[in-house]
Amino acid sequence: MDLTVIVPTYNEAPNIAELVTRIAHATRPWKTEILFVDDSSDKTPERIQQVAADSAIPVRLIHRADPVGGLGGAVVEGLAAASADICIVMDGDLQHPPEAIPDLVARMDAGDADVVVASRYVGDGSAHGLSDRTRVLVSRASTTLTRAMFPVRLKNVSDPMTGFFLVDRRAIDYDSLKPRGFKILLEILARRPLRVVEIPFHFATRFAGESKASMRQGLHFLAQLGALRFGKMSAFALVGALGAIANVLIVWVLVRWGVNYVVAAVVAAEVTIVANFLMFERFVFSDMTGQASGFASRFAKSFAFNNAEALVRIPIVAVLVSGWHLSAAIATALTLVIAFFVRFLFHALVVYAPRSEKRSDRAQRALAEIDRQASLPGEL
Repeated sequence: MDLTVIVPTYNEAPNIAELVTRIAHATRPWKTEILFVDDSSDKTPERIQQVAADSAIPVRLIHRADPVGGLGGAVVEGLAAASADICIVMDGDLQHPPEAIPDLVARMDAGDADVVVASRYVGDGSAHGLSDRTRVLVSRASTTLTRAMFPVRLKNVSDPMTGFFLVDRRAIDYDSLKPRGFKILLEILARRPLRVVEIPFHFATRFAGESKASMRQGLHFLAQLGALRFGKMSAFALVGALGAIANVLIVWVLVRWGVNYVVAAVVAAEVTIVANFLMFERFVFSDMTGQASGFASRFAKSFAFNNAEALVRIPIVAVLVSGWHLSAAIATALTLVIAFFVRFLFHALVVYAPRSEKRSDRAQRALAEIDRQASLPGEL
């Protein structure tokens, strides 16, 4: 069996020599290459080249000057460039011990799997390498949430959040992958039915350097999870919900500072409109910006539409309350639901429409997308 060990790296220079040495030792029975896909801003690429010159096994480097898709995008690029069909994906910080590679390969040899997952939560596996109790709780909670959202696809997967796994790349549908952030295994498993088995492993402490986990990574994960389960509309809704919470907090703070409540409401609305647009750019429509009009044009369309929508919606609420005798809360909720769908369609079909797309083409694309969403099974 030939193996390609794919290691996505971001500023991991102190770990490279130890990692290569241990992978070479663990994979002696097989013809193996190590493929680093590097997005670093430090000396990691130079360190990889230095270590490669003296390595017992081939070491290749893809340095991405313009990273797309984060760690997930790096892994997909590595899978496409691998010399072997059997690929092992692992982090570069040695929290995924290379000594577990023979166990992954041995399980793959049974011939009943497309993916072999190294799990912290099965058998005698452990997550003791997580830095503190908070990270343990976050890891457990995110794993539980993910499995609950994909009960069929992840029925036999206890650790869909791991970054340590073996995959036969011939089983992957590359066209369906939309990598974002760092949970590429979830992306692979959610997009297509695959035969998955698990082995336990012990998540080790970091060898050197600092963890890349952050609040930003957490937002990426939530956006990825929503997009996988429900498509862009759910990510759009998540951003809108966060904007609504921010709106309330801004009004509360300004009023406490003595600002008139009407002025506070206007300021909060404008701030959240701008913030929501930036979130849409980063987490919802990032794959469409390349073909759409320029940033300034997209912002102007979004800003103008959201202000116009608010000017129309508020009088409608007043009519529903005074004329139809609905409660203010129910009237607001009804108009917000309708406004949500209108906002989504406007952004998808106008703000982020390809520059060369005609209006008739946009309508056809909208109908096709609605039909596709309606025909989706219970899970992607």
